[in-house]
Amino acid sequence: MKIGRTVPPAAAPLGVNDLWHGLAGLTSSGRAIRGLEEEIRREFAVPHVFLVSSGTAALALTLEALKSLSPRRDVVIPAFTCFSVPAAVLHAGLRPAPCDIDARTFDFDDERLGAAVNGDTLCVVAHHLFGIASAMDRIRGRCSRAGAFVVEDAAQAMGVEANGRKLGTLGDVGIFSLGRGKNITCGSGGIIVTRSDRIAAAIGERYRQLPSPSRVDAVKDFVCALLLTIFIRPRLYWIPAALPFLKLGQTIFPKRIRVGRLSGMKAGMLRNWHRHLAQANQMRAAAATYFSQRLPLAPAAGPSYPYLRLPIVVSSAAARERLYAMSQARGLGVSVGYPTSIDKIPEVRARCADGALPTSFPTAQRVADNLLTLPTHHWLSDADKRAIADLCREVTAA
Repeated sequence: MKIGRTVPPAAAPLGVNDLWHGLAGLTSSGRAIRGLEEEIRREFAVPHVFLVSSGTAALALTLEALKSLSPRRDVVIPAFTCFSVPAAVLHAGLRPAPCDIDARTFDFDDERLGAAVNGDTLCVVAHHLFGIASAMDRIRGRCSRAGAFVVEDAAQAMGVEANGRKLGTLGDVGIFSLGRGKNITCGSGGIIVTRSDRIAAAIGERYRQLPSPSRVDAVKDFVCALLLTIFIRPRLYWIPAALPFLKLGQTIFPKRIRVGRLSGMKAGMLRNWHRHLAQANQMRAAAATYFSQRLPLAPAAGPSYPYLRLPIVVSSAAARERLYAMSQARGLGVSVGYPTSIDKIPEVRARCADGALPTSFPTAQRVADNLLTLPTHHWLSDADKRAIADLCREVTAA
């Protein structure tokens, strides 16, 4: 266990002023929610916005709405992705249909995607993992021919653009996450955006039935946000990192998903979200540039790109474990990716779409075995960057 300065693997801007605005949102909840919705509409040029309790809740609610619009029940998802994605599919009563990936971009393997999308496909969930843009035009083309929806999972890519187009607005419906390690945060929360009146009507029908957070829940969330603001700082992060019951850095399949509305308190904390988002993504791009100049990397989206975390696939699982262990001992915030391809999750395997589960997903599993991510957030100092680059070179040389 590292005692002393420890870099968190991921972090988003959240400060005292944001907490103060959160208290204001607690006393004027409706105004805070409406104001945030309108700002998001303007920024992303979408007519329909829904604010919910988490990014996972946003995906689950979206899938439930799409389910009401079609008799199809299969949802094509990347075989290497956040475990919350298949959990949301199962929560909606749908069948996950995993598809293997491209090891360089973490996007779908196009040939395998063509075979996976068929007459039973309700939708394809295209993720922008670590902020790296999926090939949306290609995915939309596949779905259009099959009559399937495109759900754009931009949970890790808020504020990121591809060819001048904002990620999250390129599918039929998009979702963002406001979790503590995302591009911006209010502790937890999710956003759904769409230009489709039909999809918005289906989401809205369910959204109106969602419970609003109680005043007690909002106060608890405020306390959690206060603790996050204090202990996410590198000089104190070693304290929560040393508490095993917090399970920081562990990937756990969520067996239950709470779907509710975002509180006015959390909406208030996002009063300066646009400025925070621009600054955070600028710093992420600068960190990625630094690492790309000092390490033999060929980043999938280029060196000056706002990666949520900078992914690197090392030569072997043994090299990954050595680099990760040394980073833990030195408090440098290097983290592993998701521990396995999603077909290995028992709950997913038990309810997978018929015929959608090949013997294995070799690329997804190889990435799961060999992937590390480097922190890129605003708490990363120049000394931290040098130490991380030196560590990577040390392990590579060995």
